[in-house]
Amino acid sequence: MHLIALGMFLFEIGTLAHDELQRKTDWRHARAGRIGARDATQFIGPGDETVSMSGSVYAEIADGRVSLDDLRTMGNAGDALPLVSGNGTVFGNYVITALDERHAAFLPDGTPLRIDFAIDLLRVDDPADAKDTDASA
Repeated sequence: MHLIALGMFLFEIGTLAHDELQRKTDWRHARAGRIGARDATQFIGPGDETVSMSGSVYAEIADGRVSLDDLRTMGNAGDALPLVSGNGTVFGNYVITALDERHAAFLPDGTPLRIDFAIDLLRVDDPADAKDTDASA
C-alpha cells in the first residue's frame, strides 16, 4: 500500500516513504493603508498552496537513488501531476519546485546507506478549470 502518489510515482516503503508531510495554504488580501486605523483589506482570491514531504530511505530497504532520479526527471519535465493520498484524498495538481537529498553512512564503494530527502510541491490550477478571461473583454 502506498502512502501518497504524485502522478504515477508512489511514495511507499519500496521507493521513498516520507516521515513528514506539511501542507500550507495562503489567501490573498489587497491592502489599503488608512491613517489612525488598521489597513482596509479585500479578499482577492486564493494564494499559494504548498506541500512539503521529507523522509529517509535506507539501502537495505530500497535504492533511493533511483527513486530520487525518477523524481528529478519528473521535476525537469515541469508537468502538473495529481497528488492523491493512500486513503483516496485528492489534493489537486502539483508541480515539483525543489528536491533536496543528503547522503550519509557510506560503504567503501561510496554507496550511501541512508539518504535523507525533502520534496517541495506547488499547487497549480487545472487548465480544464480555468475561466476564459479574454471572452469577457
